[in-house]
Parts: sequence; C-alpha cells; structure tokens
Amino acid sequence: MTRPLYVYDLDALAVHARRIRAALPPRVELLYAVKANPDPGVLRTLAPVVHGFETASRGELRRLAEVLPGVAPAAYAGPGKTDEDLAAALAAGVERVHVESPAELRRLGALAVARGATARVLLRVNLPIGVPGASLLMGGGPSPFGMDPSDAVVCARRPPAGVEVRGVHAHLASGLDAPLAAAVAAAVVDWSVTRLGAAEVDVGGGMAVHYTDPAARFDWTGYGRALADLLDRYPRVALRIEPGRSVTAYCGAYLTEVIDVKRSHGEWFAVVAGGTHHLRTPAAKGHAQPFTVYRRRGVDGPRSDGGPVTVVGQLCTPKDVLSRSITAGPVGVGDVVVFHLAGAYAWNISHRDFLLHEPPAFRVGDPHEVAGAWAARSSEPGPSSARAR
Repeated sequence: MTRPLYVYDLDALAVHARRIRAALPPRVELLYAVKANPDPGVLRTLAPVVHGFETASRGELRRLAEVLPGVAPAAYAGPGKTDEDLAAALAAGVERVHVESPAELRRLGALAVARGATARVLLRVNLPIGVPGASLLMGGGPSPFGMDPSDAVVCARRPPAGVEVRGVHAHLASGLDAPLAAAVAAAVVDWSVTRLGAAEVDVGGGMAVHYTDPAARFDWTGYGRALADLLDRYPRVALRIEPGRSVTAYCGAYLTEVIDVKRSHGEWFAVVAGGTHHLRTPAAKGHAQPFTVYRRRGVDGPRSDGGPVTVVGQLCTPKDVLSRSITAGPVGVGDVVVFHLAGAYAWNISHRDFLLHEPPAFRVGDPHEVAGAWAARSSEPGPSSARAR
C-alpha cells in the first residue's frame, strides 16, 4: 500500500495567482499569507507573482529566508509577539510590523531604538464593523486580535520613539464573498483615512473558499472593480490585501487508499489510511471535505452499496471524520480517494504527532493523474465525484 500523499499542482497555482493579480487594480498590493501553506514549492511559485509575503511567526521568517534568501517579508503579524519575535522581525528587515496593542508598540519602539533603527508599523485595529455571514470572526466585537479604535488613535498621534506609524491593518473576518469583502474594505479605509489620516491600509484577507462547491471561486474581478472605485475616492492611499486560503486551497489534494469498508447499525463507513492528523481542515472547520473516488477492480474486500458513506481515518477517536457523502457511489477496499481543496490550512495545521503515524508523502503534479496512475496499478480507473452531505 502506498502511504497517503499530498499532491500540489504548482502550474495551476501559478495560473490562479496570476489571474488574481490581473483582476486587482495596479495600486493594490497582493501579499500572500504564509500561514495558509508554507510549502517551499508554493512559496517559490508565488514569489514572482505576489508583491510580498505576510508572516506571523519566527518560524515563518526562517522558512521564507531559507526558501527565498534575500526576500524581506512585507509584513509581520499575529497576537502575543514576544520581544524575541519583534527583534527577529527587525533583524529580517520586515517592511511593516502589524502591531496588536499599545504595549506591543512600546516594546517594539524600545527594541528599534536599541538597534538604532526605525520600525514602520501598521496598527491592527478592531473596528466595530458588522460582517454578517462570515464563517470566522476576528473583530467587530470583543476579541484578542487588534486594539480598540480609541487606543489606535492615541498610538497614531503619539507614537513612541523608534516607531513610524504608517497606517492601519484590519483583518476582521474570513469566509467573505466579494461584495461583503469589498464593503468591509471600504469601511476600513474610510475609518483609517478620516480618523487616523492613514497613508497605508491593509484590509486583510478572508476571501471565501466554498468546500461544498469545489468549482466555485471568489469573484476577484468584481472585487477588483470595487477596490478601484474605492481608490478613486482615496487617491493617496496605498492599499494592500493578504489572502492565503483563497490563493492556495485549489492547488492541493490529499490522496489516500481505502483500507476497510464496513456497515455499522445500518450506516456505511470507509476507513482510509491517514486521517485528520494529516488533513485537519474538515475537523477544524466542521465540514465534509469534497472528494473523488478512483475505483479498483480485482481487489478482494467489501464494497459499500452505493448509498451514503462516511469516510474516516485511522485515529482512535470518533472525530476522525474526513467526509460524508451521498453521491460517492460504491466505495471498496483498495479504492483511491482524492480529497480536494487541500492546499491551505491542511497538513500545516494538523495534529500530526497524535498516535505517531507515518507522515504523508509530498509530490508535485496533477492530483487526478497521480490518482489515476495509483488506482490503475491493479484496476480500471474510473473517477466518481462526491458531494458533501
């Protein structure tokens, strides 16, 4: 049995990223949020397309330096930055530090003065902007992320020595469609310019990825038009966005093989090699991961009857559920399962040491070609797509 593996289609990623870039106005800087997927191949593929990289830990700073030596991160973000974190950001030549609180700003200023440097910062502000329909909220109410608007005003007007406040960063929510993302961006820019006189505004990411409809895409063209209209109102503002999931989710797939198929109290279960310790996305987001089955013939073992099937992994917990489907058709031992939309917040957020199973393998290519070749070793390939229930 081949161990589970991730397959990254880097050619498709490059095409997708270039389309995003082309849809945005020239004055909008496109940053990639490394946290979504820090795979070296992904970073190298995106480097010629994006304007820069947003990092959120010393580990991400090190990864970027190793993979793309000489490339200074465009931003350093995240709550709970230690003095070691801030010093590392200064040493790496980060263009903008996204500061989360007045205390963090003071500590950064002191470190910059000690180095004889000036830290250029964006204040992360938790603005009271409603984001109805968002899948994940980081602001708009009590939150550990960012500072209150009143604190931001004070920090901008009286920054400590060693700090130059350039503007505002506001990442308030995720799972936004294009009209909502544009409306949030407009509200953030309006506040930043009118209250702080900001020269730069980073409106974050959070563009929606639809796991129940893998073919759906965020409307980058419509979003780009809305940002162009916004910049017409504020011709002196530098605007940045920092998507992650919506850039890389589509380029990655997690491939594995069915080990066992069984019926329990009238319901079918397919047990695959690996599980949520390799692909945590469905457990983290509480959804069914979309998948395609490549069938095998000539493999002895049970097969489901074509009705609903729950796909689970090898972990000793009932939460190790990757997907549930009513459209997969019969699933049998030896079949190869391709889980789509696994290019972001997948392996890199997984609890990989639970039970100490072997890690997945990694390769570059077309996931469907890889799956077809895998299944064809002893079968007649024939993919069957499954929609989540």
